[in-house]
Amino acid sequence: MSILDVLQGNRGLMPESYKTLSVADMERRVAELKQKWGPKLLIPGHHYQKDEVIQFADITGDSLQLAQMAAQNQEAEFIVFCGVHFMAETADMLTADRQTVVLPDMRAGCSMADMANMEQTERAWKHLQELVGDTIIPLTYVNSTAEIKAFVGRHGGATVTSSNAKQVLEWALKQKERILFLPDQHLGRNTAYDLGIPLDEMAVWNPMTDQLETERDPATAKIILWKGHCSVHEKFTVDHVRSIRERDKNIRVIVHPECSYEVVQFADCAGSTKFIIDTIRAAEPGTRWAVGTEMNLVQRIKQQYPEQQIESLNPDMCPCLTMNRIDLPHLLWALEQIDQGEPVGVIRVGEQVRQEAVLALNRMLAIR
Repeated sequence: MSILDVLQGNRGLMPESYKTLSVADMERRVAELKQKWGPKLLIPGHHYQKDEVIQFADITGDSLQLAQMAAQNQEAEFIVFCGVHFMAETADMLTADRQTVVLPDMRAGCSMADMANMEQTERAWKHLQELVGDTIIPLTYVNSTAEIKAFVGRHGGATVTSSNAKQVLEWALKQKERILFLPDQHLGRNTAYDLGIPLDEMAVWNPMTDQLETERDPATAKIILWKGHCSVHEKFTVDHVRSIRERDKNIRVIVHPECSYEVVQFADCAGSTKFIIDTIRAAEPGTRWAVGTEMNLVQRIKQQYPEQQIESLNPDMCPCLTMNRIDLPHLLWALEQIDQGEPVGVIRVGEQVRQEAVLALNRMLAIR
């Protein structure tokens, strides 16, 4: 389905008139609607959202955490998910049928999730089965579409988060000889390396050429990495780390594992968004940090922990462009459409896809 079909199916784009409203007027109207709907409305806000949106969030966190928290809320009739499409899909899959999940701007996608579609994945699976037989178990980062999660669930695999990737990879390697890791090659590589798997036992599947990129016998590859990446975290480089350390030898570099292997190895520490926040919160006052993750979050951490000296690892970094499609005008528009009984941006995952995707999610949650 094209983005045009999606938009037309949800009555098009936000009217231009919303862009002419003053911030004060929009904030007042959003606050009034939140008060009017009370517990029947839930607004989850992802860590990467703008402050203008986060100020109205009832809960904040990472994507799966928000979907789980939404599922625990039995009162909300509408869940206005301020994040991106795959996150809203997960929320729809985990919440009750009587609850409606809304994405304020249907153009808010994820470039990483879009790097693996079903046609490519089915084709890759067929090729890999021909190469190495029935020796592969698929895993997918939660930053993937519901269809990819369903594919993984159907083939006995599980989802992973950046927090639990090690545990899930350890589990998967007890199930089969090798892993197909979708769609982020960097999280897969960094996690596998941390588990002691050498780089020469990893290969990259290129979905654009339908080829396994390796100079070795495919049978030697324990980890097959999908050639995908985060468009934000790929913009942090070794040169950024080197430059900032030349300027300040006492600064600590902390990065997300969606960064490249080289950057993660050069950093002082790497971990999930929660790990980054918790590490800085627990640090001694006056500690200096260069943070390699999304700019909205870096700026928010900087405001929340003024006792630390915090800056972005990449001074020219921009916020996540797709995440930033959710802004105050779109939030207001989504809420007013709900109030008028004509919700837009409704996210609905088909039942078969939902069942298989939830299988993958539940396998992950069962791993201890």
